[in-house]
Amino acid sequence: RGRSKMHELGIVFQIIKGVEKTAKENGLTKVASVTVELGEVSTVIPHYLTDCWRWAADKNDLTREAELLIEEIPAVTYCESCEKTYGTVKYGKICPHCGSEKTWLLQGNQVMIKEIEGC
Repeated sequence: RGRSKMHELGIVFQIIKGVEKTAKENGLTKVASVTVELGEVSTVIPHYLTDCWRWAADKNDLTREAELLIEEIPAVTYCESCEKTYGTVKYGKICPHCGSEKTWLLQGNQVMIKEIEGC
């Protein structure tokens, strides 16, 4: 069974709230595009996000017809034992340099607004 788009829809509503706040602070009345940084291991499905964006953005005067641009941020893990970083998706929690499990995700699970372009 396919997964529902509810997760992405909730994120889109949060993005639109952030856009509204920033637009108000900067005197924007219309947005042309919103660039979002999407972490490689964020659990967000990009095409679900863009589908939900189109549906929700077109219901708002500020974001109607605005484009959602997605920049994928690679997932990187840091190893406390050898102090090196590595690609999370390829190696998971075990450091490929020293075999340690004392690792933590440095980046790659975020969903953040990077840029808002007015028109």
